Amino acid sequence: MFGGLGNLTGLLKTARDLQGNMAKLQEKLAAQRHEGVAGGNLVRVIVDGKGALVEIKIDPKATADVELLEDLIRAAFNAACANSQEAMKKEMSAMTGGLDLSGFSQLLGGGS
Repeated sequence: MFGGLGNLTGLLKTARDLQGNMAKLQEKLAAQRHEGVAGGNLVRVIVDGKGALVEIKIDPKATADVELLEDLIRAAFNAACANSQEAMKKEMSAMTGGLDLSGFSQLLGGGS
């Protein structure tokens, strides 16, 4: 009669564990740093594990051509975000034992 309650209790515990793991993962991602460079290191961008911009460095040589500089910044930022997303996928895969939870990165603040 109450056999289903055991399954429900186990499911609730699993959900709580997953929620706790997700919170830890969010903290870990926020602490990570990922770099993107462009123009032979004329522009260097650092984002955190969630893809938020942390730092940008521009070599003064890159300021002569504003349009080129804009392109370099965009390229460096996109490279850094791609590195961040790849790291997030690896973390998620490790946490879920390889289970594909595509779209979950949106919950973590990733996936620009």
